[in-house]
Amino acid sequence: MHDLSIVMTICAFLFTLSFLFWRPQVNEAIPATIGAAIVLLSGSVSLHDLWEITETIGGAAVTIIATIVMAIVLESFGFFYWAAELLTKKARGSGIRLFWLTNLFCFLMTLFVNNDGSILITTPILLLLLQNMGLKNKQKVPYLLSGALIATASSAPIGVSNIVNLIALKIVHMDLYMHTAMMFVPASLGLVLLALLLFAAFYRVLPRTLPPVARWSLLPGSHPLQHTPAPDNRNRFMRNILIFVFCVRISLFIASYLHFSVAATAVIGSSLLLGWRWIYLKISPADMLRKTPWYILVFAFGMYVIIYGLRNIGLTDWLIQIMQPLVTGGPIHASVLMGGLLTVLSNLFNNHPALMVGTITLMNMGLDPLTLKISYLASVIGSDMGSLLLPIGTLATLMWMHIVRKGGVPISWGQYVKITAFVIPLTVVFTLIALSYWVYWIF
Repeated sequence: MHDLSIVMTICAFLFTLSFLFWRPQVNEAIPATIGAAIVLLSGSVSLHDLWEITETIGGAAVTIIATIVMAIVLESFGFFYWAAELLTKKARGSGIRLFWLTNLFCFLMTLFVNNDGSILITTPILLLLLQNMGLKNKQKVPYLLSGALIATASSAPIGVSNIVNLIALKIVHMDLYMHTAMMFVPASLGLVLLALLLFAAFYRVLPRTLPPVARWSLLPGSHPLQHTPAPDNRNRFMRNILIFVFCVRISLFIASYLHFSVAATAVIGSSLLLGWRWIYLKISPADMLRKTPWYILVFAFGMYVIIYGLRNIGLTDWLIQIMQPLVTGGPIHASVLMGGLLTVLSNLFNNHPALMVGTITLMNMGLDPLTLKISYLASVIGSDMGSLLLPIGTLATLMWMHIVRKGGVPISWGQYVKITAFVIPLTVVFTLIALSYWVYWIF
């Protein structure tokens, strides 16, 4: 590999990351495509490599797109506003109760959709809800920030809630159900701790009582189903939709266990929901061609081309020398140090490239199966939870910062880091230790 190829590949990587950090509101596929084109021109990625890259990210990308299609259909039904209205009623005028319900709402949205989709869905709804309540910006911050952190971190328990997790699963040849069996308990415990720490951090700011909220039915277009069926039937209809989506989500893990295509299962589920909408609302599936964010496929492909180029110029060989001693001292040693390293890399370079680079490196270390599994899962925790220390750690938090600013609630880096510096390190260390004990116990 000649020097020009190495320089061009590194410059492409730095350009892509810099653009993502500098202009998070710009479609992320644009800098990723430009960076990938530079890498291809440098010669550090061959045409044969492109085929291997396509095989690696194809299933993950299709799964995520199918999930987003389901989210768009649910939005057509008015499901998310219905859920937010239900959340408001259940709060019964208590700001404390609303805090916990908000976090539960964001957690479930990530489990049923994905982390980026959850941010895009829940943040505008919360902004509208809090605005209708007449809360001051200072009182809105606990709900918005805790919801964003919980929504993003909630991609850790199940691999299907984050496209980079799905790609990493493919790289390490781990089934989705196995990932969940080893990760769900420790990651969920970590989320509980994160929520408790957030509650402690915001306790003095949270309003004890809430002003009466404006009726959602007065918001134009808030519910496509607000006139038909009747409210009681609407609740039953939404409950049936929720049960269906839950069954589709469970079917992904069953498919993984039976070694059936997870991507095909996700497509079948989204197609059935599209058919349901067509029959019920008379909306043709053709609108999915316009509403589906196809750029996610381009972004994932472009980023992986760049990471593959870094691997081909020798980055993974260098990282092996650094990481090898970190994962050979026992389960706790491997978990805490690997998760800590990915936390640092994610906050420096964003969690997408950090997890891809870390996973590719792990696969070239010749580790025993148990150590490889613990090290990989620790990397996911560092990527999904540890990356939240700084706003630039994930694309989801970058998008969230932009959305809340547009919504009239500007949150500075100082406000953000003041909270995350307290809650994220404690959460990550606890979750990594819990992971090592849990995996060691079940194996």
